[in-house]
Amino acid sequence: MTTTDAKLDELKGRYETMIGFTPPKIAKRLELGMRVDPDLVVALEDWRIAALSPAALDQKTVQLMAFAILLVQTSEAAANHAKAAIKAGATLEELHASAGIAALFRGVAAFNMAGEILAGLYPDPAETDR
Repeated sequence: MTTTDAKLDELKGRYETMIGFTPPKIAKRLELGMRVDPDLVVALEDWRIAALSPAALDQKTVQLMAFAILLVQTSEAAANHAKAAIKAGATLEELHASAGIAALFRGVAAFNMAGEILAGLYPDPAETDR
């Protein structure tokens, strides 16, 4: 295994630790970037992990904030941060409250997106029993 391969595995491991898996789009970006400009990829990923791991905030709060911010942007990455928030101990009620804050700044589009994400992560028990 080359040094670049080892670093790629480490970078993917950061996502696995935070979310539980490396999202396919991110994996492709990392793989390509490590072939083309590993220094840039490592610098960006180090910045990302530093921003998402502040000493002043716990991981659940960070992920709830990231979820809300990405909902405001109507970014599909909101789903990854919802999963990371759950992994960090967030409840459905906390995620829903974060979506409400996002809706204040983005409107119904953010709340609809949150509903779709959260319904997928927390299926209705009445519907799954059918």
